[in-house]
Amino acid sequence: MISQYRRDFDLLQPFAISRGARSLAQVIEVNISRFGCIGRGESLPYVRYGDSFESVSDQISQVPDTVTRADLQNFLPAGAARNAIDCAIWDLEAKAAKRPLWTLIGRHSPKPLRTAYTLSLDTPEMMRQMAIKNADRCILKLKLGGVDDVVRLEAVRQGAPTTRLIVDANEGWDIDVYQDLAPYLVRLGVEMVEQPLPAESDDMLGEIAHHLPICADESCHDRSSLAQLRGKYDMVNIKLDKAGGLTEALNLRDQAREMGFGVMVGCMVTSSLAIAPAVLLAQSADLVDLDAPLLLAQDRKHALKFNRTTISPPTSELWG
Repeated sequence: MISQYRRDFDLLQPFAISRGARSLAQVIEVNISRFGCIGRGESLPYVRYGDSFESVSDQISQVPDTVTRADLQNFLPAGAARNAIDCAIWDLEAKAAKRPLWTLIGRHSPKPLRTAYTLSLDTPEMMRQMAIKNADRCILKLKLGGVDDVVRLEAVRQGAPTTRLIVDANEGWDIDVYQDLAPYLVRLGVEMVEQPLPAESDDMLGEIAHHLPICADESCHDRSSLAQLRGKYDMVNIKLDKAGGLTEALNLRDQAREMGFGVMVGCMVTSSLAIAPAVLLAQSADLVDLDAPLLLAQDRKHALKFNRTTISPPTSELWG
């Protein structure tokens, strides 16, 4: 039996990117009951990809209770609905087999991962203050996409002079803005820039020099995205909600590697239940950005464990 529930998680503070701000994470939890076990998965309907809570819920309600993970890949398109069900089936398979999920995917025992910590788009002074508070973290990810981005970059670097930096424009720049900013990114030690242009404009990235690695986020969903990213991007950001679950995400990661792309594993603003499978996916990633539970006012029971720099693998009580 497939059941679904809406779960609301308040954020510690409003979280802003170039497209807007939010103070609530509204997720869908899927429970699948079979074999005397319950498997769970979670996803976040994302307006940028045409989803709403209602549309994702409708997709989930159309899936037969007996669906297999293999059948699911063709029954639903890549996206949030398939992700929640796919991850619930993985969890169910692990519980039914009474084995850790990582053994089912043929991987080594998972280890704690160094994860980036995200600074929400804000005034330069507020971002500087946040950088000071988080300067001991291994990587800071800056949300940019406004007229004062150079000032924001300089303010964060002042606040965290030795911390590794990556930036994410969330499609908030055009090609002229990016080319103007690129020298500043390099000078301030930024290691990677994520999705500088709108996805529909990213052909232009194939016509300019790459002074630092450029990572596809909104332009990369599943394996079908990869061919059109060649020559434009150096890395891809794999998110379970975009890929439609761990099954496709594992395949996407492996094919991206074969095609020469660097791999980043990221997330939406969700609870530990949604991040748990991403931790397994990210075990061999070049960059990890799985800090979403740190943005919540309160997480789930048996939540993932974080210290200032790392995230630990999930326990079986949470998932897998």
